[in-house]
Amino acid sequence: MIDTQPLAILREIDRTGSLTLAADKLCLTQSALSHAIRRFEDRHGVSLWQREGRRLRLTPAGDYLLGLANRVLPQLEHGAAVLDDYARGRRGAIRVGMECHPCQDWLMRIVDPFLAQWPDVELDVTSAFQFGGLAALIGHEIDVLVTPDPIARPGLEYIAVFDYELVLAVAEQHALARADSVAPEDLAAETLVTYPVARERLDIFTQFLVPAGALPRRHRTVETTDLMLRLVASGRAVSATPDWLVRGTKGVRGVRLGDGIAKSIHLGLRKGQRPDYLTGLLDLARETRV
Repeated sequence: MIDTQPLAILREIDRTGSLTLAADKLCLTQSALSHAIRRFEDRHGVSLWQREGRRLRLTPAGDYLLGLANRVLPQLEHGAAVLDDYARGRRGAIRVGMECHPCQDWLMRIVDPFLAQWPDVELDVTSAFQFGGLAALIGHEIDVLVTPDPIARPGLEYIAVFDYELVLAVAEQHALARADSVAPEDLAAETLVTYPVARERLDIFTQFLVPAGALPRRHRTVETTDLMLRLVASGRAVSATPDWLVRGTKGVRGVRLGDGIAKSIHLGLRKGQRPDYLTGLLDLARETRV
């Protein structure tokens, strides 16, 4: 059997970049940390790292063990949290991961009725993933993934929640606001604002601009939907935005992108038996429209 302490040590060294900081995080002395690693190496006949000057470089065995730590430890930590919930009389917990930045507003409409219906169930929402939302779902870091881009994997299933269209959000006084639709070259003189997501994961690039060989004059990113729409309303930028976000936003109009970019929000889950409170969350999600 593999002891979990070396897994935790390797994960903290990877996170902090320092033996000293990792030891502090794990409430160990640096000597105790090094001794635990040597004991593991002696037991299994492998070396986990080697020194290059003042730096440590993982061996193939160490690199494998780090990957194992990042897969296994979140599951064990979640298991401990679940047992703690039972010990405290709570029914369980649901961890929701968000890959859809603008869906935060939609999800908040579900939170209040869910908490009212299931007062003994914890609900946590995160958009911070070490390896991305899909890996977090597969690795049991989260229980539900909210995503507009479902990727099929064995052991996973997706439930479509609602459809929408991606449109170009522009200020009401913008010249493009009077158009029925825009072409990729219409953005050549514009500042395009998006969430801080890689271009290969942004539909405005992959489905609209790049196939046409077009790019905006400038591309900048912001963290929040509110700031994004404020920049658009002020005339400082345009943005590819779900149509349901544009509706009702003062000073902003949505214009079709080419022939239209149709999207759907899905909830990704691991296959298998579901607790009743998770089924309750899914039912609320299906009933809640934007």
